[in-house]
Amino acid sequence: MSLQRIVRVSLEHPTSAVCVAGVETLVDIYGSVPEGTETFEVYGTPGVNIYISPNMEASRERADTRRWHFNMGLEIIVVMNSPSNDLNDSHVQISYHSRDEPLALAYAVLYLTCVDISLDTDMNCDGNVERNYVDKRQWVWGPSGHGAVLLVNCDRDDPTCDDRDNCDKRVRCLEDLQDMSLMILKTQGPAALFDDHKLVLHVSSFDAERARVFHACGPEDSCETYRYVLGQNKVSYVVPRFSGDEERFYIEGLSFPDAGFSGLITFHVTLLDDSNQDFPESPIFTDTVVFRVAPWIMTPSTLPPLEVYVCKVRNNTHFVEAVAHLARKAGCKLTICPQDENRNDRWIQDEIELGYIQAPHKTFPVVFDSPRNGELQDFPYKRILGPDFGYVTREAEEDLVTGMDSFGNLEVSPPVTVGGKEYPLGRILIGGSSYPRDVSREMLKVLQDFLFAQKVQAPVRLFSDWLSIGHVDEFLSFVPAQDGKGFRLLLASPSTCYKLFEEKEKEGHGDVKMLEGVKKKGNMMIKEVLSDKTLRQHNQYAESCIDWNREILKQELGLTEEDIIDIPQLFRLKMVVSKNELKAEALFPDMVNMLVLGKHLGIPKPFGPIINGQCCLEEKVRALLEPLGLKCTFIDDYFTYHIRSGEVHCGTNVRRKPFPFKWWNMTP
Repeated sequence: MSLQRIVRVSLEHPTSAVCVAGVETLVDIYGSVPEGTETFEVYGTPGVNIYISPNMEASRERADTRRWHFNMGLEIIVVMNSPSNDLNDSHVQISYHSRDEPLALAYAVLYLTCVDISLDTDMNCDGNVERNYVDKRQWVWGPSGHGAVLLVNCDRDDPTCDDRDNCDKRVRCLEDLQDMSLMILKTQGPAALFDDHKLVLHVSSFDAERARVFHACGPEDSCETYRYVLGQNKVSYVVPRFSGDEERFYIEGLSFPDAGFSGLITFHVTLLDDSNQDFPESPIFTDTVVFRVAPWIMTPSTLPPLEVYVCKVRNNTHFVEAVAHLARKAGCKLTICPQDENRNDRWIQDEIELGYIQAPHKTFPVVFDSPRNGELQDFPYKRILGPDFGYVTREAEEDLVTGMDSFGNLEVSPPVTVGGKEYPLGRILIGGSSYPRDVSREMLKVLQDFLFAQKVQAPVRLFSDWLSIGHVDEFLSFVPAQDGKGFRLLLASPSTCYKLFEEKEKEGHGDVKMLEGVKKKGNMMIKEVLSDKTLRQHNQYAESCIDWNREILKQELGLTEEDIIDIPQLFRLKMVVSKNELKAEALFPDMVNMLVLGKHLGIPKPFGPIINGQCCLEEKVRALLEPLGLKCTFIDDYFTYHIRSGEVHCGTNVRRKPFPFKWWNMTP
C-alpha cells in the first residue's frame, strides 16, 4: 500500500508520468482549464482504468460512462494493473467542453509508463516469500495477524570465528544465511525507464543500528556474493539494475527488543525520478515492509528436556553421577562443564538461562548469560555458543550486581489462562522485594527491561527478598501433570512439614532424629522441632512470605488451590551481616529446588526422620507427586550444594524443546 501520487496535466504539451501497478494516481485537471469550460470527458487506452469520484470517501464511477460537469470537487483516479512494455505506451486524454461549442475547447494528454514494484517478505509466517496485499506497513499480532519476523543472528555458524555471526559485516558461511530473513524486491517494466529513474532501499538511522542487510549480487553458492548494503552507518542503497526482475536481500537482526526498542524494524524501497540533472531526485513511489524481531523465549520445566548441564567440581562426583543417571532415564543428552572451565563455580543455574528464538523458517536455542560473572562466566560464550546455538547477555556495573541477578531468580510458568486472557507461552517469574525499602534487593533494571520488552511472557514480580539468597526457585517449582491445567505448582510449606511431624509424634516417633548420617551432632528430634518456639516463629514468618506469593501466583497465573501442591519444608532465619537483617534459609535440603526432566524428578534428599526404614519426608513427597505419574529420585546434595545455600536445581540447567505454539499467533 502506498500514498497516492498527484500528476498535473497541461493544455500546451503532452505530459508524461510513471505510475506503479495497482497504485492510484490522481490527475489534476484544474490547473490549466480553457475559458468557458463547463464539462469534460476522460478516456484512456486499454489497460488504463479511470474513475471519477466526488471525494475520497464517496463511491467512484468509471470515467468513460458519460460527460462530466466541471466541478472543482471531482477527482480523477487512474489505475494500471499491468506493467508497460515500452515507455509511454499508454495514455489518458481529457477533453474540455463548453455548453455552446460542439467541438472540444482543448485537449490534455497524459502519457503513462507503468512499472510494477513490490518489496516482499514472508508476511503470512508460512515460510514463503510471496506477494501479499495486506498492509505491509503494519505488524499485526494474533492468528489472523500478519507481519514478517526477523531473528537476531546471535549464533556462531563458522567455528573458525571468535564472535557471533552478527558482529561483523560479512557472510562467513552459507549456513549463516539460514538464520536471516529473506526480502525480495521485484520490478517489472521497460528497462529504459531506469536510464533516468532509480530504486533506493533505505532504513532509518535508528533501525539501521538494529538490523543488517546483505544483497545477493551473483551466484548464491558463494559467500562473496553477499554484499553488505544496509546497517550501521549505511541507511540507503541504490539498487543496481541487473538482467533479472528480482533482487534478493538477506536480513539479520542485531538487537533484541529492549527498553527504547519495540522490536519493530521498517524497510522501504523508493522509486526516484532522476531525469532532471539540474535538480535533486523526486520520489514517485515507496513500498514498505515491517519486521518484528523475534523475542527470546524461556522454556518452563514442564516442556520435554533435551540436554542437561552440570558442573564437575572437586567434591561432587557422586552428585554428577546421580544427575547423569537421571538424564539417561529421561533420554537426555548430558553436558558436563569440567573443573578447569568452571574453576569450582558449581552454580550453573545462576549463570545461565536457556531459551530459544523462532521465525517461520528457523528456530534455534539461545543461552541468556547472567551478569553475575562468577568463575563460570566464560563457559556460555566459549562452550555453548556455536552453530545454531545463540548467545545473549545484559551487562551492568560490577558493584551493582547482586544475587538477585542470578538466574535462580528467573523462572517461567507453563501456559496459563487468566480471566480469559491467554498466556500460551507462560509468564516469567522474577523475585525481589514486596515493597521499596532502603535495603531492599531487586533484579537489575537492565534485566527487567529486557524481559518485559520480549512481550510474549509478561513477567510477574514475586517477593523473594525474605530469603538469604533471594531466589524464586527456593520456594517454588512446576511439574507436569496429565490432568487439570497440565501441571502443578509446588510450593515449599512449613505448615505441611509441621503437620507431618505432628502426625509422626502422635504415632510414637517423637524421638526420631533428623539429618541422621550427615550431621554428627545437634540433630534435632521430631519432638524438639515441634517444641522449638523460636524455630516455629521463624517458619510462621516464612509461611507468611510464601502465602504472599501464593496469592500473587493464584491471581497472576489463574490458579486454584487444586493446582498447588504443598511440599514439606522448614526454614530458619539467620543474620545477614552485610544487610544487618534476618533472612531465611532451608533447615534441611530444599525439596522444591528440584531438577525436572519430564516425569523424572531429581529431588534434594532431605535426610528426614527415618521411620519404619523410610525417610518420612521422602515418603510424603512420593505420596504427593507419584499419583501424577511422576518418578521421584532423591539426590544427595547435602555437602556439595545444600551447606553452600543451594540445591539440585541450582547446580543444574536444562535445554528443552520449544513450545509447539508459535509466538506470533498470540496477542500480548
